[in-house]
Amino acid sequence: MNPLEHRIGVIGAGTMGNGIAHVFARSGFEVTHYEVAQAALDRGLATIRINLDREAAKGKIDPSEAAAAHARIKPTLALADLASCTLVIEAATEKFAVKQDIFRQLDTLLAPEAILASNTSSISITKLAAGTSRPDRVIGMHFFNPVPVMALVELIRGLQTSDATFDTARALALEAGKTPVAVNDAAGFVSNRVLLPMINEAIFAVMEGVATPEAVDEVFRLGMAHPMGPLTLADFIGLDVCLDILRVLEDGLGDPKYRPCPLLIRMVDAGWLGRKSGRGFYTYPPKP
Repeated sequence: MNPLEHRIGVIGAGTMGNGIAHVFARSGFEVTHYEVAQAALDRGLATIRINLDREAAKGKIDPSEAAAAHARIKPTLALADLASCTLVIEAATEKFAVKQDIFRQLDTLLAPEAILASNTSSISITKLAAGTSRPDRVIGMHFFNPVPVMALVELIRGLQTSDATFDTARALALEAGKTPVAVNDAAGFVSNRVLLPMINEAIFAVMEGVATPEAVDEVFRLGMAHPMGPLTLADFIGLDVCLDILRVLEDGLGDPKYRPCPLLIRMVDAGWLGRKSGRGFYTYPPKP
C-alpha cells in the first residue's frame, strides 16, 4: 500500500495518540494530529521528537528519516483540518460518551468513504458504529503502549464492519510496521479481558494483606517470567484507565468476577493514578 494514497488523522496527543502519530509518520504517511488544547498538543509533539531522536541515536532509523517523519505531522486544534483524511484513529479518553461525540463530529466532517477507527481498549465498536451514518466503515484499532515499540494491533470488527474496511485497516497497520490480529467485538476484546482480571486480583491480594505490591510483582517477574509485575503494569497503564476498563467488562459481560477492587476505586478517587500522577502502587519522580 502506497502511503501517499492515504492521509491519517489522529485524535489525541496523549501517550497512545502521539505514539500512533509517530509510527504512521515514520512509515511515510502524512498525519494530521488533533488535540483540544495547545499545551497537550505541544507535549505530544515534543514526545514524538524525543522518541524519533532516540530511535536515530540507536541506529534504528537515519537522523534524516527522523526529521522527515516529524515534518510529516501537521498539528492542529481545528477538527475541520481532518476533513481530507482517509483514516482517522481516535485515541481519546476511555469514556463511551466522549468517543461517541467525536465519532459523530467526524462522521459529518469526513468524506463518505473515509474510515473511522477507535484505539479503545474495551468499548464496543458496534455501539460506536451505530451512532454514525457509516457503520460499515467503523473499526477498532487497539495499539499497545509504547506504540513505537509494541508490534501488536488488535483489529476489532464491529457487527457492521465491512470486509473492505477490515482489509484496508489491516493493510495500513502492516504498512505502519505492526502485526494486526483479528478480534471480534466483545467487552475488553482479548487483551484486556484476560489482563485486567489478573491486575484486579493482584490489587485484591494487596488490599487483603496477602502480600505487599513489591512481593506480588516479584512473584510474577521471577515465577512467571513477566517483564514487569501486574501492579507496576497497572501504574504504567494508569489506574484510572484500569478502573474504566473493569467497569466496561463488568457492565458488558454482566459477571461479578469483573467487579473492580475497592482499593483500586479509592486510589483513583485519591488521584493516585500511577506514573502519570507520580503516585500509584509505587511513587515516581516528577517529570522534567
